[in-house]
Amino acid sequence: MSESGREVLWSPSAERISASRLAQYQRWLAAEKQVDTTNFDSLWRWSVHDLDGFWSSIWEHFDVIASAPSTAVLTDRTMPGAQWFPNAHLNWAENLLRGGERDGAAIISVNENGISGELSRQELVAQVANLAAHFRHVGVRPGDRIAAVLPNIAPAIVSVLAAASVGAIWSCCAPDFGLKGLTDRFAQIEPTVLIGVDGYQFNGKRIDRIDLLAGLREQLPSVRHTILVRNLDETVAAPDGVADYADLVVGDAQPHYEQVPFDHPLWILYSSGTTGLPKGIVHSHGGILLEALKANALHYDLGPADRVFIAASTAWVVWNMLVDAMATGATLVTYDGSPTYGRPDHQFRICAEHGVTRFGTGAAYLTLCERAGTRPGDEFDLSALRSIMSTGSPLPDTTWRWVYDAVTDDVHLGSDSGGTDVATGFIGANPFCPVRTGELQGPYLGVDVQAWNEAGEPVTGEVGEMVIAAPMPSMPIYFWNDSDGHRYREAYFDVYPGVWRHGDWITIEADGACVVHGRSDSTINRGGVRMGSADIYQAVETLPEIAESLVIGAELPNGGYHMPLFVVLRPGYTLDEALLNKIRTTIRTQVSPRHVPDEVIDVPAVPVTRTGKRLEIPVKKLIQGVAPQVAINRATVADPGALDWYIGYAERFHHTDTGHAAARKA
Repeated sequence: MSESGREVLWSPSAERISASRLAQYQRWLAAEKQVDTTNFDSLWRWSVHDLDGFWSSIWEHFDVIASAPSTAVLTDRTMPGAQWFPNAHLNWAENLLRGGERDGAAIISVNENGISGELSRQELVAQVANLAAHFRHVGVRPGDRIAAVLPNIAPAIVSVLAAASVGAIWSCCAPDFGLKGLTDRFAQIEPTVLIGVDGYQFNGKRIDRIDLLAGLREQLPSVRHTILVRNLDETVAAPDGVADYADLVVGDAQPHYEQVPFDHPLWILYSSGTTGLPKGIVHSHGGILLEALKANALHYDLGPADRVFIAASTAWVVWNMLVDAMATGATLVTYDGSPTYGRPDHQFRICAEHGVTRFGTGAAYLTLCERAGTRPGDEFDLSALRSIMSTGSPLPDTTWRWVYDAVTDDVHLGSDSGGTDVATGFIGANPFCPVRTGELQGPYLGVDVQAWNEAGEPVTGEVGEMVIAAPMPSMPIYFWNDSDGHRYREAYFDVYPGVWRHGDWITIEADGACVVHGRSDSTINRGGVRMGSADIYQAVETLPEIAESLVIGAELPNGGYHMPLFVVLRPGYTLDEALLNKIRTTIRTQVSPRHVPDEVIDVPAVPVTRTGKRLEIPVKKLIQGVAPQVAINRATVADPGALDWYIGYAERFHHTDTGHAAARKA
């Protein structure tokens, strides 16, 4: 047990620690930089107290390729607007594709039917060079935008590398987006090139997207050139005026990488856009490269012998993090299809069949496998699997234990928390510390994570607002179409000027381990006592009768407060008085007597974003009386139909005695 009373599930052996890339880096620091550290905590403390020394050591240790290295590291620490490595010129793609002459697969592509293909490292470099040459031929220049609607397939990786090679700015969405969702994003950035896909397969169904591509071309007058990737049928010709991707990646073009400033835009990612147009979040070549090297090599312990499989839509930043793993020389495994095709543990089958050493997935998927009663370790050979990354939401304690019981008892299970905002993690895994139920092992190196109380003071061992007190290289360089920086400051710096407020409640323990309690902007605040929604989900969703849940704490216009708990029941159960009492007792005893909900309601589904995040804030706004068209952008919802029930609930709430009574509560 830890000091916090949490169960130790796994500890790395002394041999594994010593052989890790983090230990190698630690020894290099001592020998080359006279920086002596004894454990992860001391290494982290040095990394945040000497940002210049730490980030320059990352550059040097990993031998970053640059045509013009910078003599300075951080010339302005102001947030937002920190200036990193001025005068440096480099290219993200060039650094990811180094060592292209080595033998072996660079990308292994898998689809639902089990069919797989490979791109060697030499083939990948050649395809990127040829596609980049085509971009230049059609007039793409540094700073132009290339928009793509592609699934998680090898051509998506080739395309982002080719775009970066010419200094263009990449932006990608998944092909399951509707026309409005795509237009909401791409119309903002006015792309000159559009790359689309003929279709994709999901859960055995072939879904054609040719018409979507045609509709998108009509909505984007800035597009001068369109490319079609044939994913479903290689025999179908591209429509008139559309180039065939397969023709563009062959030829004898030589690699050429545009040398751009450190802070040159690399890609545009998007906020969820649940309550308005998605914000275009712009990251830089240099910032993403340094974070990728640090995270993948030092935190995830990856190298050229590894195979990395992250089951992610291209609309989720975790896909970008999959591509970034290439910075360590690792082989990437892509998957296009349903995560549970044929069986709940389908993704573990992929891990076994392709010798995956690192598997990344959403916490919800692991919990689904647990609740389905699967035992992947009994079904498949997972002996190659060294680490698992769980992300997207907090992992329930029972699922932590399930991994070590039903998958393998010798794996580094890391729960990581970061986001689209920085395209990396703030807190998460490291190779030195033990794995405990419900805990993230600690902050990332170079990330000055703190928990602040209401007075803006750092606290240890108690719940606080998660802040980042010093700049990171991969913080956004700006938001698209935000010339004065107003929206950027409003997003992260409105509460604590000059300090990044991320919007999570966390506890930082004395030994550096962290617990994430959920979003602070959807906090449950009853009688002045704050509680993260994740703590309630953790308790309620361990009950065998509950499949999913959603809890809301809504401040009402007349000073009242309403806290409903919505639950999706498993087949065969009903929300009778016995189950109601069981739910209330569970919350009262495991969470807090103050946070027993005002009502528990059986619902058909929990609405989530396309990346699986529960729509707490939009539902809260509905309950507070905000009009649906203002509270939620339906194009961002994975299943818009799931939202309709809550719109109806909010309308009934405001026209019944229940709503009036809640509004009168003090």
